[in-house]
Amino acid sequence: MPAYLIVHPREQRREDVLIEGDDLTLTVTDGWALFTDQHGICLAIPAGLGAQVQRVDEPHDPDHPEPAPPKE
Repeated sequence: MPAYLIVHPREQRREDVLIEGDDLTLTVTDGWALFTDQHGICLAIPAGLGAQVQRVDEPHDPDHPEPAPPKE
């Protein structure tokens, strides 16, 4: 599942945001970072904000599936 961490400059005093979703797609166009899913745009960040967008999910390798999470 794609996951992105949005890190704002310190002087803006904004919380960093993690967004994730099965059908989440990032497109950078006309000075905007657009996050879309099957329903359309879910988040738009203007380049002028100075925020950094980092992909933080683990790459999916179908030949080596992840182990099931431990049961509690």
